[in-house]
Amino acid sequence: MKNNILVCGALAYDRIMDFPGKFSEHILAGKEHILNLSFTVNGVKKNFGGTGGNIAYNLAMLGERPKVVAVVGKDFAKYKKWLKKNKIDISGVKIAKDEMTAKFYVITDQDDNQISAYYPGSLDSRLRGNDKGKSGNYKLAIIAPDIVARMVEYAKIFRRNQTPYIFDPGQQAAYYTAKELKYSIKGAKMLIGNDYEIRLVLNKLKIKQGALEKMVEILAVTKGGKGAEIYHKNKKIVIPAAKKKVFVDPTGAGDAFRAGFIKGMIMNWPLEKCARLGMIVSAYAVESQGTQAHRFTWREVEKRYRENYHEEL
Repeated sequence: MKNNILVCGALAYDRIMDFPGKFSEHILAGKEHILNLSFTVNGVKKNFGGTGGNIAYNLAMLGERPKVVAVVGKDFAKYKKWLKKNKIDISGVKIAKDEMTAKFYVITDQDDNQISAYYPGSLDSRLRGNDKGKSGNYKLAIIAPDIVARMVEYAKIFRRNQTPYIFDPGQQAAYYTAKELKYSIKGAKMLIGNDYEIRLVLNKLKIKQGALEKMVEILAVTKGGKGAEIYHKNKKIVIPAAKKKVFVDPTGAGDAFRAGFIKGMIMNWPLEKCARLGMIVSAYAVESQGTQAHRFTWREVEKRYRENYHEEL
């Protein structure tokens, strides 16, 4: 299959933990300024992760062969083997031999609230030479959370090469300047984020959502178990979440949704259908602990899509 999709985002080793209680019960009112908390967790799951890896993993199961662009460290060998096993193109991955690959630590409580810590690894923002001039060969790219310097560089390259791209700043929006954020959004075909992340963007730019909708062709706002809202050409499309067989861990659900949406866009489907496919893929993600622990086939996706949305995929 032709490589049509460029996925720019972090590759990281995840450490996922479950807290059998509620964070809110351990935070004293009026003492938020002197937090000193410790949570005893049920265990630690080690997984392959990072936004770039998660999106590419789900795209590969949807029949695509995405190319990942990322910077990793000297401990990348195990992850490299995993990505190659799953038919993901890693020719755009740069190894910083004096650094470690990024690490992501997350604790989830019983209300699905999360506390996380992220070590980004190498801060090198330079791309491999063979990626700077060839992004125009790709049908679609996504800029997923990584260090801001790299994300800004991706936006510059895609705008220069007229590569259609999805901008997914995530919680990194808080670390952008307003100028950088506006530049990346205005060049994008689509801006995506959960409701909290979009609020970060609005606060940073000091605008209302109506103004944000006019800055970009497509605005997608995900709302966890409540589904998603897509804004396009002054219209709002409400997408209900797909039913889950079991709810294990929400980590990685957003990346899975993005993969499904991208697959639909590559197929030139209507936005509603793209988002529905995203919901199906995200349902598989939350049914396993770990962002790359679930498996599915296209036939299984078709069946689940039909059961949820009463139409053929």
